[in-house]
Amino acid sequence: QVQLQESGPGLVKPSQTLSLTCTSSGDSITSNYYYWTWIRQPPGKGLEWMGAISYSGSTYYNPSLKSRTSISRDTFKNQFTLQLSSVTPEDTAVYYCARDYYSHYYYWGQGTQVTVSS
Repeated sequence: QVQLQESGPGLVKPSQTLSLTCTSSGDSITSNYYYWTWIRQPPGKGLEWMGAISYSGSTYYNPSLKSRTSISRDTFKNQFTLQLSSVTPEDTAVYYCARDYYSHYYYWGQGTQVTVSS
């Protein structure tokens, strides 16, 4: 059974960098053909795909966020990390990590609320 768990601060100040980690248990982040993804949902809005890191370590980003987003991984800890720089209150959202397999998102973390506020 695959389980994903997000962790990180729930409150970030404007202009700072948001950093979240997703820990996978039950499946290796290097397993073939899986893409490990970050998705967010601002209050009252739909889901927004932010980016992903593949089983081989390649990264992909939403063009609208690419200049501020970085996704990395630690294969020893079986974790992948999201960094979003220069945050504003518009980055307030519930952040999810998920596993993408041929565009099927079968496994999600529970989500973590991040609020950007001074």
